[in-house]
Amino acid sequence: MIRVRSLVAALSAILLIPAVAGCGSDGDDEPKNVSAKTAALGTITPGVIKVAVQPYAPYTSVQGDKIVGLDGDILAYAAKKLGLEVKPQVTDFAGMLAGVQSRRVDITIGGVAWSADRQKQGLFTDPPYYSPPAMAVRSGKTYRTVDDLKGLQLGTVEGYVWVKSIQAVPGAKLHAYPDANGVFDDLGAGRVDVGFLDPLIIIAAQKERPDLKIDTQYMTPPTAAQVKAKPAYEYFQPYQTGFYLPKKATKLEKAISAQIDAMYQNGELEKLVKKYGGDPEQFLKPSADVATARRGVDRPQDWTPPSIAQ
Repeated sequence: MIRVRSLVAALSAILLIPAVAGCGSDGDDEPKNVSAKTAALGTITPGVIKVAVQPYAPYTSVQGDKIVGLDGDILAYAAKKLGLEVKPQVTDFAGMLAGVQSRRVDITIGGVAWSADRQKQGLFTDPPYYSPPAMAVRSGKTYRTVDDLKGLQLGTVEGYVWVKSIQAVPGAKLHAYPDANGVFDDLGAGRVDVGFLDPLIIIAAQKERPDLKIDTQYMTPPTAAQVKAKPAYEYFQPYQTGFYLPKKATKLEKAISAQIDAMYQNGELEKLVKKYGGDPEQFLKPSADVATARRGVDRPQDWTPPSIAQ
């Protein structure tokens, strides 16, 4: 999703366990001729992977019985390799997390950011991609660093953690909107200088609404010293996404992570990122803090994050 979700939404997931309905295993949708290897993955229904998603194009959308979008395509590739049939179940973000944590679904996808708190209640795969700090700006304007944002009109969606980052920028004024359309409307009208949203959302808006005359720019992340001085600046840094699974789904997590790692090597991820307008150099090369964040937490001390060729 990829998106960075509010702490309120993340915490509320614990209270919204029933949000994903009808997810129990009744055996009715169990595919025939499931191999022993596929069955050993331990999904709720052998041969089926039940996926909680919310509509968040171009990361996740449900069309018929298929999940489309960047995350949907990545999971579909991995599921095919593992002999699993994908079964989507539409909910909201809180319901996605709750469905995993209560094991009503096998997995949730859609730009879910890895965090130390979330991994305590579930398992994260290796990152299918890294979400770079992207800005929607009016054509002809250029902003590179946090210092460039001082005194500007900055917009984002209510509840997104970029709210905290914007509030920490000296002299900047926060404009928070119910959804991304509000950000784009005011950006196009000149009431906002920069909008902070997930990068593929901005890229899609450029194509679908050329009248806005906006561009996508990637921020140079703040330095370690800047983040130390203003901790809220950490949300201006890239974050690693992951597919999120129940704590006990260790075999399934390892199998999907292995497929993700292979996709970095065989060019499949580069192809999919480009399909949705992303820059593989931005999406598929980890920043230095990705490894240190997970080493000794949910990965071994010698873990190396997947990457395309440096």
